Amino acid sequence: MSFPQSRPRRLRQSPKLRTLVQETALSAADFIYPLFVTHGKGIRKEIVSMPNTYQLSIDTLVKEAQEVRRLGIPAVILFGIPKKKDERGSEAYAPTGIIQQAVKAVKDRVPELVVITDVCLCEYTRHGHCGVVKEGRVLNDPTLELLAREAVSHAKAGADMVAPSDMMDGRVKAIRTALDRENFEMTPILSYAAKYASAFYGPFRDAAGSAPQFGDRKSYQMDPPNVREALREVALDIEEGADIVMVKPALAYLDVIHRVRSAFNVPVAAYQVSGEYAMIKAASRLKWLDEDRVIIETLTSIKRAGADLILTYFAKEAARLLQS
Repeated sequence: MSFPQSRPRRLRQSPKLRTLVQETALSAADFIYPLFVTHGKGIRKEIVSMPNTYQLSIDTLVKEAQEVRRLGIPAVILFGIPKKKDERGSEAYAPTGIIQQAVKAVKDRVPELVVITDVCLCEYTRHGHCGVVKEGRVLNDPTLELLAREAVSHAKAGADMVAPSDMMDGRVKAIRTALDRENFEMTPILSYAAKYASAFYGPFRDAAGSAPQFGDRKSYQMDPPNVREALREVALDIEEGADIVMVKPALAYLDVIHRVRSAFNVPVAAYQVSGEYAMIKAASRLKWLDEDRVIIETLTSIKRAGADLILTYFAKEAARLLQS
């Protein structure tokens, strides 16, 4: 059919018509809100490189969780900032660690909120790497036992879901086996299955104090040019027991999200990471971008690529925008 019979603008001429034929629907129910929790009381410390994002003590974290739930956001993911760090990240799996305390507090006060916990060692180790280090090398297999202990400790504290982000080989199987052994067979695993060695993580490392003290993470996080490798990683994690798989970062890896969504019939999450958030915030503060429109546009692009769930620091802002 040729012009003038075919006029695509007919369905764009009013907001009502555009809504009627909209192909991708974004809602607050798609979001998971990342939160940073630290020791102390009454703490709400803004992260300089992540405006409107805070390190929170448990009492202020609970208030934040209540607001998140009121906005219709179904889940949060918690990242811990310990009092002390050591070579093996022992605070990560301590029964009274910061995350363990935070999970109990949030589940007590906001029981209907899904609480997910990040399972990794980088926030808790002096060297800032995600595993056990010996002679300058990050060791895979000795790390698995510690990650499994961490996941079990989170489940015992009441976590609804655990999310290993370390990218060690075999960690999903190790965690699944440990959870099942401790009678947490119904605790799901959200696996950071395709996590790239990205330059977009800088502000997060400021927030969590988790920058590596030597070298980098390229020996365990994925090489950005690779997508077939991502599909292999996802397949392995599903085989080992992952219930949800995640691609991280999101905006520079929309093609990977799409490929994963097309290849696997499990829920797919994507993480709009700290650097993506910081870029939008910085540009909008300089009046170079319309922040509200860019927030919704970027989140819609992530969902359009195939993500069922989106981890984003914009979750509260986006929920308010969608309500209005």
